[in-house]
Amino acid sequence: MAKAENRGDKREKRSAARLAAVQTLYEMELSGKGVLDAVADFEAHWMGREIEEMEFKPADAGFFREIVSGVVQEQRLVDQKVDAALAKGWPLKRIEAVLRAILRAGAYELIRRQDVPARVAITEYVDVANAFYDGDESGMVNAVLDSIAREVRGDELSKQRA
Repeated sequence: MAKAENRGDKREKRSAARLAAVQTLYEMELSGKGVLDAVADFEAHWMGREIEEMEFKPADAGFFREIVSGVVQEQRLVDQKVDAALAKGWPLKRIEAVLRAILRAGAYELIRRQDVPARVAITEYVDVANAFYDGDESGMVNAVLDSIAREVRGDELSKQRA
């Protein structure tokens, strides 16, 4: 029982880390802050706190930091993959800032975090999109990340079908 609870707790903390990473990437884009300042601010003022009736759940801090810094370090590759997966005529720069942060974080995780199953990463970022949007955005996140996953993890996805 304790192991199952531990796995559930780890999943929740990783989910919270993904949401925090998206919020931090968005904030960085708007404010122009660097990775270290943005991560430190988010950890100090938001993570694991309740502010104005909004609860920011405790997150896996190491995973959070890795996603944020990884997206920044790998931004050229990440943006190329996302651009290639988006519909013609809709480059990443035309996508709204929160959605851009979701797509970048999801793409980074698919490209560089082979320890996270592709389907888990896609589902998690669709859930993040649902936290911000009520429309078709989550479907778009699903389609774009699925396309990237098929390119960078085709073997993994074909094994899941078999």
